[in-house]
Amino acid sequence: MTTRPSTTTLWRPTGPKELDLVRELDSRAWPPRLPEQPIFYPVLNEDYAIRIARDWNVKHDGAGFVTRFEVESDFLSRYPVQQAGGRTILELWVPAEELDEFNAHIVGVIEVVHEFR
Repeated sequence: MTTRPSTTTLWRPTGPKELDLVRELDSRAWPPRLPEQPIFYPVLNEDYAIRIARDWNVKHDGAGFVTRFEVESDFLSRYPVQQAGGRTILELWVPAEELDEFNAHIVGVIEVVHEFR
């Protein structure tokens, strides 16, 4: 019997273009970063992800989505939690060149849990 690795739930606020790319990858991976995006920022708090999707993505992209996904906890230990503002504004900073490896440690699918327009 195979035991499932321990996972950590992460969220990512995203706009429609990035979400389309995720869907093209069967909702199992994040697309490569653009040259002006050297870091991939998943967040550790659903409320923070909602605020970004609702208040930033809608204004800039016409729609905002909050995704939820699981990543192997042992793998995530290499990324220290970054406090990007208040006490609950917590992110991981994944260098763009490590995104393929990060994607390989996603368990299950990336699902949309909130949508704002």
